[in-house]
Amino acid sequence: QKDRSQKGHGTSVTPVQDNPRWDVSWKEADKICNFNRRYAERSGYYRRTGFLKEAQSSDQIKFYDSNTGKLLFVAPIGRTMTDFLSESKKHGWPSFRDDEVNWDYVRILPDGEAVSVDGTHLGHNLPDSRGNRYCINLVSVSGQPESTLAQIDKDL
Repeated sequence: QKDRSQKGHGTSVTPVQDNPRWDVSWKEADKICNFNRRYAERSGYYRRTGFLKEAQSSDQIKFYDSNTGKLLFVAPIGRTMTDFLSESKKHGWPSFRDDEVNWDYVRILPDGEAVSVDGTHLGHNLPDSRGNRYCINLVSVSGQPESTLAQIDKDL
């Protein structure tokens, strides 16, 4: 339950980073990540961002916590980018499988909610016939990597 407890900024210690990837909405990201336990960005929201352009020119993408910059997911693993994007389109949100989750920083709560260890609301586990399927809000995993944040702080 500590993953759901109130902290300094909703359920997280810090707000969403100032510079989320793929031009996602900072306001939407902060609301979904930190002041929400049940709701999600609109289905298909990720298709209206810069995410698809990067995905279509990449073999694999790393997804970072929008609050902390910790690595949460890497996809695709064990399937093609085409398969990953097809499944995500079918369900309306980036959809990850067990092998694509960084279990050092992601937790699935008893009700199926996916959260980071730092309290960021990520989405939900909605299992299907192939196993666990984590439907994750792009706004929740559009962070800059921790190393990039450290360099920005150093440059300031």
